[in-house]
Amino acid sequence: MGLLSRETGGDGRYRVGQDGVRAVHATADGKVDFIVYADRTDAFVRSQMGYPAVYPVLPVRITYPVKAVLMDLDGTTVHSEHFWVWIIEQTTACLLEDPGFRLGPEDLPFVSGHSVSEHLQYCIAKYCPNKTVEEGRSHYFEITRREMKAIEEGHGRDDAFTPSPGVRAFLLALKARGIRIAVVSSGLYEKAWPELLAAFRALGFGDPVQFYDAIVTAGFPIRAGRPGTLGELEAKPHPWLYAEAARVGLGMDVTERHHVIGIEDSGAGVVAIRLAGFAVLGMPGGNIEGSGTGCLLSRACKSFDDALRVIDGEDT
Repeated sequence: MGLLSRETGGDGRYRVGQDGVRAVHATADGKVDFIVYADRTDAFVRSQMGYPAVYPVLPVRITYPVKAVLMDLDGTTVHSEHFWVWIIEQTTACLLEDPGFRLGPEDLPFVSGHSVSEHLQYCIAKYCPNKTVEEGRSHYFEITRREMKAIEEGHGRDDAFTPSPGVRAFLLALKARGIRIAVVSSGLYEKAWPELLAAFRALGFGDPVQFYDAIVTAGFPIRAGRPGTLGELEAKPHPWLYAEAARVGLGMDVTERHHVIGIEDSGAGVVAIRLAGFAVLGMPGGNIEGSGTGCLLSRACKSFDDALRVIDGEDT
């Protein structure tokens, strides 16, 4: 499945044949519309929370040597998506006061690869429209804190966080080549950091802070009586987490962007990397195919060995 052709886009703001619009292409998950003009393409990123945004789609290429690699966390570095989908499911069950509630297969594209608030807004709109995102967030963080504490104490779900196959050798190979590495997550710090720690314990790598050149998460949740940071409204497929990782975290000037490669397994992540101006390698296991974003990849890889060959310039 690829991008879908549309007559209109951007929630009705754009129409083919009007104001210079030549074509409109949408991702299959409905998150992004690409508005094509004679001299440029813009991306309209929808928002379940009422704050859409428009970004230019920059041309990308891979220029050797590759100097930096930006890696997604969930699904790419660590297999944990099933756990976080389960947390969303449990949250919705609490809102419905129905312990037996289960998400359907058709829900999965909308409860992964984006921010907590976006996931909750989708579930609330579909299953419990009389509830609010704020109520959902309260349940979500209560459940998350309980489950994370159980995992840290050794009696939680033992399948929650496992390193992706081949990721250990891949990370060591990047280090050996002197390539800077950043890990980037749309997850809030309190969920992303424990899973990264758990994965690094399994890998035998020690402290992630000492290993990575930059770690970027969606920050800290805004709660009554506590300070919070940005992270909910500008998460993937918005470009800011990846742009922050490269420009601020790794010190890569925008003129060096073709020496940077992003690695993702989700459609939202693929769009985020592309809108940040970097080439993308796609990994299996996520929803890239289902979201129709495969056409945005510089290469679809079956494994980290495939990705390393591209990074080394052996598969161009």
